[in-house]
Amino acid sequence: MEYGALTLLPIIFIIVMAVLTRKSFESLLAGSVLACIIMHGRGFFLPWVNTLLAAISDPENQSVILICGLFGSLIALLRESRGTGGFIRIGEKLCRSERGALLGTFILGIVIFVDDYLNMLTVGLCMRDICDRKKVPREALAYLLDSTGTPVCVLIPFSTWTAFYISLFMREEAIVNMNFSSGLSMYISTIPFIFYSIISVIMVFLFAMGWMPKIGLMKKAYERTRATGMTYSEESRKYNDKEETGEKDGQLIDFVIPMAVLIGVTVVTEDILSAVILTLFLCMILYVPRKRITFTKWGELLISGYCEMMPTLAILVGAFTVARCCSDMQLPEYVISLVRPYVTPATYPMIIFLVVSILTFSTSSTWGISTIVIPIIIPLGAVVGANMILTMAAILSGSTFGSHACFYSDATVLASAGAKIENMEHAFSQMPYAFIGAALTCVCLLISGYAMPAL
Repeated sequence: MEYGALTLLPIIFIIVMAVLTRKSFESLLAGSVLACIIMHGRGFFLPWVNTLLAAISDPENQSVILICGLFGSLIALLRESRGTGGFIRIGEKLCRSERGALLGTFILGIVIFVDDYLNMLTVGLCMRDICDRKKVPREALAYLLDSTGTPVCVLIPFSTWTAFYISLFMREEAIVNMNFSSGLSMYISTIPFIFYSIISVIMVFLFAMGWMPKIGLMKKAYERTRATGMTYSEESRKYNDKEETGEKDGQLIDFVIPMAVLIGVTVVTEDILSAVILTLFLCMILYVPRKRITFTKWGELLISGYCEMMPTLAILVGAFTVARCCSDMQLPEYVISLVRPYVTPATYPMIIFLVVSILTFSTSSTWGISTIVIPIIIPLGAVVGANMILTMAAILSGSTFGSHACFYSDATVLASAGAKIENMEHAFSQMPYAFIGAALTCVCLLISGYAMPAL
C-alpha cells in the first residue's frame, strides 16, 4: 500500500515533539506508534509490538546494542582500576590549556579512524576528564567527538565505512562499467568530493583553535562554564554522579594496555564487538591478579557498567523501530519520486545529497537508507547523465550529514554518551555547525556539477 505524503507525518511529529520536549526516546516511541496507526488503523498495537521486536532482533541492531552496553562495562572497569588516572596525569602535561585539550581531542579523533563507534567512545573516555580540568564545556567535547567520528571514518579509506560503501557501490553496473582497478581505487576517487566530511573536519579544527565562533547553545555552554565552573548542565548531572577516585595512585598501564588491545583487535579483525569482549577479559587478567579489583567486583562491574548505558540503548532501540516503520511505509521511495522530475545532470549530485541527508536525518538509519537508495540513485544518475563520482560522493556526504546531525542517530547518541551529557543538549548545540557544513556542501556540489562532465 502507498501512503503518499502520510509517510512524512511520523518524522515531522518526532522532530516537533523532540524540539518541544527535548526528549529523544519519548519522541521516537510516539512517532513509531503514529506510524503504525497510519499503517494499521485501530489494530495498530500488535503490529507495533512486532515492529519493535523485529527492530531488536535484527542482528546488526543487536550488535550495536551489545557494543554500546559493553563499552559501558569497559568504562566501569577502567574507572574502578583507576587506570584513567595515569592517563590524565600524562594528558595534563601535554594539554596545558583549553585549546590544548581541544586539539588533543581533535588529534586523537583523527588517529582512531578505523570505526566511528570506537572513535567516539574511546576518545570520550580518554579526554573527558582532561577537558573538564581545562574547563572545556561537555557540549564542545561532544561536538569534537561527533565531528571526528563519522566524517573522519568516511575520509580515510581503511575504515568500516569504506568497506561497507565499496560493497554497495560495486554491485551497481554503472559503477562497474567505469573500469576501476579495484573497489578501493573507486572509493579513493570520491574522497576529494566528499565535501561534507571535509568541511566538517576543517570546521572542527577551526573550532579547536578558537577561530570558529561559538554559536547558539554552544555559546551559552561556554558562558555557563565561565560563570559557574560547571562543564555540564544540571540536566546532565545524573550522568556524572559517580566520582572518579584514586587518580594519584592510578597506573598508566591499566589504561593503555586495554586501549591498545581494543584498537589493535578492531584493526586486525574489523570487528569491534569481538574487540571489546576480548578487552573485558583482558581487564580481568590484568587487574585481578594484581589486586586492582577482585574477581567478584569484575563481574559486578560488567553488569553495572552495562546498566549505566541504558538511557543510550533506549534511544537506539527507539531509533531502530522508527527506521523500520519508515521502511515499511516506503519513505525513501516516496521522497525520491518527489524529486525525480526536477533533476538535471549538473544539479543531480546536489539534489542527491539533499535527498540522502533528509532520509538519513529522518530515519537515523545511515547504512540502512544507503542500502535502499543506492540501487535507485546510481541507475537513475546513469540515465540522467550525471557524474558518477560526484554522485557517489554526494551519497557519502548525505549519509555523513544524517549521521552527524540527526539528534537520535547512533553517532549523536554515542557522542553524547562519550561526553556524558544529555543527547538533546549535544544535538542542538552542534546543529548550527552541521547545517553550515550542509549549506557549504550544496554550494560545492552545485559548482562541481556544472564544472565536471559526466563520467
